Amino acid sequence: MGPSLVFGAVASSALVLGALIGVKFELPKRFLAMLLSFAAGALITALSFELFQDAYRHGGIWRAAIGLFVGAAVFTTLSALLDRWAQPKSRPTPADQYQGSAKLDTNAAAEDRAPTKESTRGAAGMALLAAVTLDGVPENIALGVSLTEGTGGLALLAAIFVSNLPEALVGASSMRSQGKTTGKILGLWLVCAVLLVAAVVIGAGPLSGSDPETISLPLAFAAGAVIASLADTLMPEAFEHGGPAVALSTAAGFVLSFVLSLA
Repeated sequence: MGPSLVFGAVASSALVLGALIGVKFELPKRFLAMLLSFAAGALITALSFELFQDAYRHGGIWRAAIGLFVGAAVFTTLSALLDRWAQPKSRPTPADQYQGSAKLDTNAAAEDRAPTKESTRGAAGMALLAAVTLDGVPENIALGVSLTEGTGGLALLAAIFVSNLPEALVGASSMRSQGKTTGKILGLWLVCAVLLVAAVVIGAGPLSGSDPETISLPLAFAAGAVIASLADTLMPEAFEHGGPAVALSTAAGFVLSFVLSLA
């Protein structure tokens, strides 16, 4: 249980750190975009070499593929509902369809533009908190499982950390814009962090004795949730605010995570 607690605490500490930065500072929008794209690159390595590959090794291609599609479908459906919750009540215009994810409203965390109506309503921050929990639980369960497989899980740990940080930062900033107190904001993200630590312990504990085919399912589901979050939220949002330069930070995240996967 010791290593799982340490890995879980490190991965989830990014949520608390991001929330602390989000309630105290406003950062340049381009810098936030670079953080998001770096996280996307790290997650690409993790889902390829830590999640889907292990799911395939344990359960075969059909089980891994079905689990991946289920994870992607669940995340996409719930993410669409969260985006709808985070959007203003007025009917969106066709141009609004290309303004990124409503729940990941970086306007609330950036210094160059005023917060939008959806962020000041606080829905964006709460929706992002729910989204982090949604894809974080299977990711952290997979991290716990990887600790029992002898792979170390360093690439997955790094990917979870660097993706949690900007999401918590933006979410906390959105909550701050709505007027929530610092204590309440940090408390919400701390509860999320504790939940995700528990997910790592579950992955390294009760699930560690499961047969390989059973273990392949949460790994594949997590891979599906990650790939959906990349396509649905992280990469579109990063490109919208960072432009073509985010390609370089995405590549940097991929290389760093790949190097860690070899350790």
